[in-house]
Amino acid sequence: MKEGDNMELSNLQPAVGSNKKKRRIGRGPGSGKGGTSTRGHKGAKSRSGYSKKVGFEGGQMPLQRRLPKGGFKNFNRVEYKAINVSLLEELANNKGLEAITVQDLISAGFLHKRQLVKVLGNGALSRKLDVEAHAFSKKAEEIITQAGGSIKKL
Repeated sequence: MKEGDNMELSNLQPAVGSNKKKRRIGRGPGSGKGGTSTRGHKGAKSRSGYSKKVGFEGGQMPLQRRLPKGGFKNFNRVEYKAINVSLLEELANNKGLEAITVQDLISAGFLHKRQLVKVLGNGALSRKLDVEAHAFSKKAEEIITQAGGSIKKL
């Protein structure tokens, strides 16, 4: 397209040099790529239908067999999001709450709705709090009950 021409569907074309003709292999001696068609002489690689095994290293012991197997994933593992008592105290003070539920933690942005929560005993409580969670550490239970609050396991 020349400058000044309007671009329309009828005069679209690729940029100069962006389309290159495909090399046509195995089309006779005049093409310069006839004869063995760039496959060399004899052997499996010269034949049709040949495909190398994935990870094949020419008979050398493949990497996936040289390296040791490792690890174990326990599919029964239950993963909890850890929330400290100090964070519960802060949340209760900011929002003026007497009881903290999982829903409160979700709305405050500490959890996603499918996450399980475990309360850990880092920090202190200066007020009575009723806490609802999926799990509690021994220290967290102790801190909450000593402050006059109660715990509820879901």
